[in-house]
Amino acid sequence: MTLKRWVLWLCIVALLAGEFFLFSANRQKEAAQVAMREAKQEAGLLRVQLDQLKNSSVAVLSAENARLRAENQKLTQKFSQLQNENNQLRSSRQQLTKQLEAASADAQQQQEQSQTENQQAAAPAQPAEQPARPQSAEAAQRNICINNLRQIDAAKQQWALENSKTDDAIPTALELLPFLQDNQFPMCPSGGTYTINAVAVPPACSVPGHALPQ
Repeated sequence: MTLKRWVLWLCIVALLAGEFFLFSANRQKEAAQVAMREAKQEAGLLRVQLDQLKNSSVAVLSAENARLRAENQKLTQKFSQLQNENNQLRSSRQQLTKQLEAASADAQQQQEQSQTENQQAAAPAQPAEQPARPQSAEAAQRNICINNLRQIDAAKQQWALENSKTDDAIPTALELLPFLQDNQFPMCPSGGTYTINAVAVPPACSVPGHALPQ
C-alpha cells in the first residue's frame, strides 16, 4: 500500500512538473512571437526609411548633376568666347605690328628724303609734314601696347577660369604663357613695363597713355 502511494505521488509530481514546463514553454513561445512581430515591424519601418533615403539621395544627386552640367556648359561657352577674343586680339596685334613697321619705314623714308632735300637746298628748314610721321609711329606703338594689354587680360581671365581662381588672385607671367600667342609674353614696343595685376584689375603699362580704355 505504501508503494502505491509513492508511485501515485511521483505521478502527481511528474504531472505538475510537466504542466510547469509546458506553461513556461508557452510563455517563452509567446514572448518570442511578440519579439518577432516587433522585429518585423521595425524591419518594415527601416525598409520604408531606406526607400525614402534612396529616393531623396537620387533626387539630390540628379539636381546636383544637372547644376554641374549647366555650370560646365556655361564655363565651356565662356572659355570658347575667351579663345575667340584672344584669337581676334592676336590678329589685331599682327595687323598693328604691320602698321607700325610700315609707319616706321615710311618715317625713315621721309626722313632720308628730307635730309636729301635739305642737303640739296642747303636750307635748315624741314618740310611741314615731317613732325606728323613720328606721331603716327608713336600712335601705332600705343595701339600695339594696348592690344598687348588686351591679350594679357584675356589670358589672365582664361587662367582664372581654368584654375578656379578668385578675382583677387594674381598670376605670374610664367603661368600666363600657355594662354598667350606662341607661349611668349608680349613686350611694350615703347620699352614700357607691364604689371599683370589681379584678375579683376586690368593690366597696366608704365608708359603714360598706354592703358586699356575704361
